[in-house]
Amino acid sequence: MFADRQTLEFWTGRIDPEADAVRWHQCIQPLAADSAPGVALLGFACDEGVRRNQGRVGAAEGPVALRRALANVAWQRQGPAYDAGDVCCTDGDLEGAQQRLADGVCRLLETAHLPLVLGGGHEVAWASWSGLALHLARTVPKPRIGIVNFDAHLDLRDPTRGPTSGTPFAQIAAHCATHGWPFHYACLGLSLAANTRTLLGRAAELGVLIRQDHEIREGSLERICAELDAFADGCDALYVTFDLDVLPAGEAPGVSAPAAHGVSLTLLEPLIRRLKASGKLRLADVAELNPALDQDGRTARVAARLIHTLALDL
Repeated sequence: MFADRQTLEFWTGRIDPEADAVRWHQCIQPLAADSAPGVALLGFACDEGVRRNQGRVGAAEGPVALRRALANVAWQRQGPAYDAGDVCCTDGDLEGAQQRLADGVCRLLETAHLPLVLGGGHEVAWASWSGLALHLARTVPKPRIGIVNFDAHLDLRDPTRGPTSGTPFAQIAAHCATHGWPFHYACLGLSLAANTRTLLGRAAELGVLIRQDHEIREGSLERICAELDAFADGCDALYVTFDLDVLPAGEAPGVSAPAAHGVSLTLLEPLIRRLKASGKLRLADVAELNPALDQDGRTARVAARLIHTLALDL
């Protein structure tokens, strides 16, 4: 069992009569112990970290909404894709849920799958990264994990009062410092208006690569892609995490903290494709989809497009 809840009932949608016109809901398979390597979706039905961070809750329903949006997306993969179910947090035990997700991610990696985690609040990042770290540490003494966070927020808040959706990368930095691992973190799409000077100072101390929302534009894409190439070159593996509040509020209204500026999906997709082309992508997640706040399902459709892009064969 990879997860607390099985979710295949959410995969329903249109069936076209033409040949070779299938969609995700017709191709997704339940994960089995002997499944051939492929893309594996694992949900994190949790927004306890958002609640602790004084945000607007509702992201626990994100994995279901994302599956429903993805179900009707046209199937373009060559390899298989699986649904590994959901890890749920219904009792306020965030730490326990994060550990179960980390264990699930590690098991998926051990069986050569590419885990795509469906959040859930951005507290998912600590759990996702921990699963990758568990996997790599079995063969690499000090793994160089590159974190690329598409996000308006640094999420480097002090975790000493307990983990929240605002602390995952500070938790990761502390773990790396304790174990003598390098800390490689890039935050793309940051909003200066949404991060205090304390957080920006912490990022500077940790050597975080930052590109603000207004810096990511058509004319700067090639330069930023080159920076991502250099970032990837210094890493053994890449973990990409996508907080949907990096997008403009008009594209992604269904998040805890909609962005006044944001970065359009049109500008972010080339960066995602460049990271995939590095050959080092081992794990990705999408966080902060809040269906209760979504207008006309716009945010869910954007999130489904992201999963579609991440899952495409190179």
